[in-house]
Amino acid sequence: MNMKIHTPEGELMDEVVELCSTAPLFSGGKIGVLENGKPNAGLLLTEIAEGLAERIDANFSIVTGKGERANAATACNPQVVGMLAEEVQLVLTGSAD
Repeated sequence: MNMKIHTPEGELMDEVVELCSTAPLFSGGKIGVLENGKPNAGLLLTEIAEGLAERIDANFSIVTGKGERANAATACNPQVVGMLAEEVQLVLTGSAD
């Protein structure tokens, strides 16, 4: 059996990559958080949403769960999805263990 081992060290780029601006896209828009039931997901996503809102001149608007008796393994209640679709332009959700 042949085995090939690759080094995890890669080449460093000296080139600076400039990201495109998202501010005009969401400026004045509303950001929401769909908390998925995992420990600290609401806290993590809220912190990210607040920072993103400040960065792109948007408004952090709402934090909601997936619905009654929902947890990380269940689907989001359709009414919650509908409410988010009406209220916000960007939804942050999910976190991994």
